Amino acid sequence: MTTDILQALPKSPGVWAQAWSRLKTDRVGMVSLYVTLFFIVLVLLAQLGLVASNWQKEVGTPFAPPHFVGKITDGSQTAVVDTIAGPNVDISDVDPLAPRYQEWQQRAAQFKTTTTEKSDTLPFGGDQLGRDVLSKVIKGAQVSITVGLAAALFATLIGTILGAIGGYFGGRVGDLLEWVYNVFTAIPYILLVFALAAVLKSGPLAGTLGSGVWTVVIILSLVGWTGIYRLVRAEYMKHRSREYVRAAEAIGASHASRMFTHILPNISHVVLVQLSLHVVGFIKAEVILSFLGLGVPIDMVSWGTMLSEAQTELVLGKWWQLVAATTFMAAFVTAFALLTDALRDALDPKLR
Repeated sequence: MTTDILQALPKSPGVWAQAWSRLKTDRVGMVSLYVTLFFIVLVLLAQLGLVASNWQKEVGTPFAPPHFVGKITDGSQTAVVDTIAGPNVDISDVDPLAPRYQEWQQRAAQFKTTTTEKSDTLPFGGDQLGRDVLSKVIKGAQVSITVGLAAALFATLIGTILGAIGGYFGGRVGDLLEWVYNVFTAIPYILLVFALAAVLKSGPLAGTLGSGVWTVVIILSLVGWTGIYRLVRAEYMKHRSREYVRAAEAIGASHASRMFTHILPNISHVVLVQLSLHVVGFIKAEVILSFLGLGVPIDMVSWGTMLSEAQTELVLGKWWQLVAATTFMAAFVTAFALLTDALRDALDPKLR
C-alpha cells in the first residue's frame, strides 16, 4: 500500500531535465544547438565518405573563381591554328610547318575528348591545383572539429576527474596531484607541445597511434588539462562540506556518488565554460601545429592547412579559400561558444 502511494506521488524533474527545459526557452541557445548539430552531422558524413570524398580531385582550372564572380578571362588563349590559315589557303611556302597544323589540330581534338573537361568556375572557387574549395572546407571541418572536440573532451575528462579526486579527498592524494600539476605547468607550454610531438610523431611510439589526427588530439589533451583541474579542484574543496553533501553522506551515498552525482551537476557550469574555451583554443592550436608541420599529415586537409595555403594565394588576389575557411571556422566556434553559455546558464544553480 505504501509503495502504491509513493508511486502515485508526483516526481520532481531531475537536474538535467530542468536544464533542458530552461535551454528550450533560450532562442539563441537553441539556434546555436542546431548550428552545432549541423556541423557535427557534416563531420560524420565526411567521415563516412558520403560528402567531400573527392576533395583531392582537380575538378576545375587553377584558381577557378566562385560562381558568383564568374569566369575570369584575360585574353591569353587564342586559337592559333584557326587564325594562321584558312581552309583554302596554302601557306606551305611561307611556313614549312603549315602541313602539320591540321594533324596537330586533330590530335588536340582527340585529346580533348578523352580527358575530363575542367570547370572554369566552382561554387566556392578552386585552389592553385583546381581542387574544389567547398569540398576542402568540409573535409577540413572533419579534421579540425574532430581535433578540437576530441582533445577538449579528453582534456576536460582528465582535468575533471583529477580535480574531483584532489579536491574531494585532499590529504596525500591531493598533494600528489598538486605535484603532478606543478610539473606540467612548470614546463613552458610550447616546449611541452614540441617535446610530446617529437615523442609521438618521430619517437618509439611513432606509427602506433594511427593517423596523425589522433596524435594531435593526444598532444593537446596532455597539455590542456591543467587549467580545468585547478578550477574543478577548488570547486570540490568548496562543495565537499556543504549541507547537501553531508545529507547524501548521512543516507549512505558512496564517495563516487557524492562526487559525481551530487557535486558535479552543481559545478557543471564551470566545466562547460572550460570545455568551450578549450574547443576554441584547440582548433586554433591545430592551425598553429599544422602550419609548423607538427599537425595533420601533408596528405590531409584542415582549416589550418587551408589558412596556410591562403596566405600565398591572397598575395595573388585569390581570396576565396581564405574566406571559406574563416567563415566555416567562425560559424562553428561562435555557435559552440553561445551554446556553451546557454548550457551554463541552464545548469547554474544560482540562476534556478
